[in-house]
Amino acid sequence: MIRRFGETPEPGRTYTRRVGVYALLPRGRHLLLTCQTEPGPDLQLPGGGIDPGESPVAALHREVFEETGWSIAAPRRVGAFRRFTYMPEYDLWAEKVCLIYRASPVRCMGPPTEAFHEALWMHSADAVELLGNDGDRHFAGLHLMRL
Repeated sequence: MIRRFGETPEPGRTYTRRVGVYALLPRGRHLLLTCQTEPGPDLQLPGGGIDPGESPVAALHREVFEETGWSIAAPRRVGAFRRFTYMPEYDLWAEKVCLIYRASPVRCMGPPTEAFHEALWMHSADAVELLGNDGDRHFAGLHLMRL
């Protein structure tokens, strides 16, 4: 069973399952994060949905690049969680299954290519407090305990 964070699903509401990949991207005591400014702002671990036919690792590379402009190396899965939420950009009630990886940020290739996203470095302790969902904060906290 995958641990659930956030809101309890509403009885009678239909949720669409969306599997996604998200990355802890440490450099020293900092994490590379993304801020989704619309409809937000919402501070997040970089990542997103896996496209049909795409492997989770390929999706992770693509999503991190789109949301931060960075290339990554050596992704390793460290856990998973799920949460039930409304996704306004898709007008969708979703059961998000979030696969969490740790990877090395290698090189900034330019600005994020996904609209309304900004890359930023943040001290891990601040990220634990400011990330926009409980699951992201939980995994950032586990990372912080390793420092």
